[in-house]
Amino acid sequence: MTRLSVNINKIATIRNARGGNNPDLVKVALDCERFGAQGITVHPRPDERHIRYQDVLDLSPVLTTEFNIEGNPDDRFIELVKRVKPAQVTLVPDAPDAITSNAGWDTIRHADHLRKLIDTFKADGIRVSIFVDADERMVEGAKAVGTDRIELYTEPYATGYPDDRDAAVAPFVRAAQRAHELGLGLNAGHDLSLENLRFFNEQVPGLDEVSIGHALISDALYLGLENTIQLYLRELA
Repeated sequence: MTRLSVNINKIATIRNARGGNNPDLVKVALDCERFGAQGITVHPRPDERHIRYQDVLDLSPVLTTEFNIEGNPDDRFIELVKRVKPAQVTLVPDAPDAITSNAGWDTIRHADHLRKLIDTFKADGIRVSIFVDADERMVEGAKAVGTDRIELYTEPYATGYPDDRDAAVAPFVRAAQRAHELGLGLNAGHDLSLENLRFFNEQVPGLDEVSIGHALISDALYLGLENTIQLYLRELA
């Protein structure tokens, strides 16, 4: 079964809007685990507009499932990840002022940079995933730089799903097949939801993990967090 990692950035956004510690980010993360999530994802950005670097330090010693830290690997991010040593680090090429991640790595153009980063994290025993578009050339480039996994950027799938779900998922199927041929693990994330998740999971072979935040937390406002996590797990069964 594909594992569900809950991205809790939106919880931090709500907390930060009023200051203080309501909602309590650590409690929410632990509740997500208790309700069945198999991992917790955070994406600290330089301006700390949602997840703060201290949040990462607070979460690390108490989580019992896989901890995935994703982000653009600037010096501060690298230092944080090496200090925490999560189960997985996901390298994302988003600009500091990006509202959200909106593209994968060019694994060919940035090969030398990525190779050095991956070697750095692997030396500390951290599994490395690279955020990539559903492009077989980028998958091949990811293999060449030594990553353990790739995470497919799924916003184009989510956008195309309502009009033609078969056409929308086709490049992701090809990218996944190429990843498996090369021995890469496979994650996916961005705009996956209760509407489109089951079809993606059924069509894309060998999916290890999905990371879902915005849609899941939005659904939880109406359905409750425990119920929502169970609904997402059902889509992945």
